[in-house]
Amino acid sequence: MTAALQGMRHLRRAVTVFRVLARHDAAFVLERFGAPRLPVRAAGWLLLAPPSRAVAGMRRGERLRTALIALGPAFVKIGQALSVRPDLVGEEMADDLATLQDDMPSIGGGEVRTAIEREFEQPLDELFSEFEDEAVAAASIAQVHRATTTEGVEVAVKVLRPEIEDAFARDLGLARWAARLIERRLPRFRRLRPADAVETIARSVEMEMDLRLEGAAADELRVNFADEAYFSVPEVDWQRTGRRVLTMRWVDGIPIDRIGGEDGNGVDPGEVVASLARVFFLQVFRDGFFHADLHPGNLFVDEDGVVHAVDFGIMGRLDLASRRYLADMLHGFLTGDYDRVARAHLRAGYVPPHHSPAEFAQAARSIAEPILGLPLGEISLARLLAQLFAVTRRFDMQTQPQLLLLQKTMLVAEGVGRGLCPGLNMWELARPLVESWVRSGDGAEARLREAADGLLDALERFPQVLKELERSAADAAARRQEGSAPVEPAANRTAPGRAWPARVVVAILVLAAVAALG
Repeated sequence: MTAALQGMRHLRRAVTVFRVLARHDAAFVLERFGAPRLPVRAAGWLLLAPPSRAVAGMRRGERLRTALIALGPAFVKIGQALSVRPDLVGEEMADDLATLQDDMPSIGGGEVRTAIEREFEQPLDELFSEFEDEAVAAASIAQVHRATTTEGVEVAVKVLRPEIEDAFARDLGLARWAARLIERRLPRFRRLRPADAVETIARSVEMEMDLRLEGAAADELRVNFADEAYFSVPEVDWQRTGRRVLTMRWVDGIPIDRIGGEDGNGVDPGEVVASLARVFFLQVFRDGFFHADLHPGNLFVDEDGVVHAVDFGIMGRLDLASRRYLADMLHGFLTGDYDRVARAHLRAGYVPPHHSPAEFAQAARSIAEPILGLPLGEISLARLLAQLFAVTRRFDMQTQPQLLLLQKTMLVAEGVGRGLCPGLNMWELARPLVESWVRSGDGAEARLREAADGLLDALERFPQVLKELERSAADAAARRQEGSAPVEPAANRTAPGRAWPARVVVAILVLAAVAALG
């Protein structure tokens, strides 16, 4: 499809989106991206889309949330992503969007059975001895059914909705188009990297729509916590898993937000919160791989107090540098060392070096003290991070999508912990673990070990580098001869294959020493 036709298609869809926003009195979101207020309002009336009375009295965020649900699953995902971007939509609106859930009407059991048989090219009764047509959960992308395999194992079967790929491709294409337009026409928004934000959503959705990838994520998390007594991930049935179908062992337990209540199972909520804090710390800092959708519907607790996680469509990853930055920053906040917070940002390269560390430390103090001064049960590190990311615009800090996903996850986890034990702060429980990790993971010993690993990697690549350098030297010599360049006296010449190796080895050793001592 030509660029002109694509542009026309996106424009047509954009008009439809605008009409829905206007009917829900939510077109104000366009004003945040530079659209003048009066033309936006006038366009709504010209397109016969005046605000509905049904949304009268709602807050702006509530109106936007309702509009996004009406626009379909891709916009629900976009709204969920905006819920962690108060820098784009404001604190209050981000709070309203944080309640967006993927609850959708389920499709019929007949369609689901057909989809499973098509995926595995065999009758359903050859895979499952029992299959419940009524879904136990239905979201925008897929729904889950309870079943029993022909071997007698109880399982949960997740099946993609029909034609969901086409619906997402259309609306994500529109989002990409709009983000590029914003970056091109509105330079002041480039710092927020809207195109990168859309690509982050697109990658997440693409992974969610290949259920083999979700199965792999679940399996990786299960292996990481194989020795953890109070956290469990169900095993994947790979023989009954494909691109559009995921089968995992059924989890017996109650949703985590029901323990301690009348229908609870007698488990101590405080112990569950402590387990959740430890597990979250290990996922983020030890493994750099974390479950990024920890709402109560995805966490179940059995009668032994074991927390079982499900739904691995949204996972986060943090490289070692991001983990070091995060641990250093959190440790600085928790101990009131705001100079350390500033140094962490500058060392990570998130804040350009021309900014004053003292001014950044002052800004960090201004947002931390009001939050950390609250009663322990009301302290929210997720809120602190959100305000930190908002204030960093004054220091030219670019948006870090991986940290925004973590901040959103922390916010949800805090809500779970506070709901179970209002007076208990899960981050205070994890504080000794963070401090221990900072000492062991960011000390001189760790840097020396990392430098040694880098040196070994460089030495492994050395023969290939040497061949390329020798080839470059030979090519240069040939070009000089072709151009009748003056011949250098023999006393000053070095054979192409002799000087280069020594220089490369010296360079490698110097870099290793700098890395070890830096």
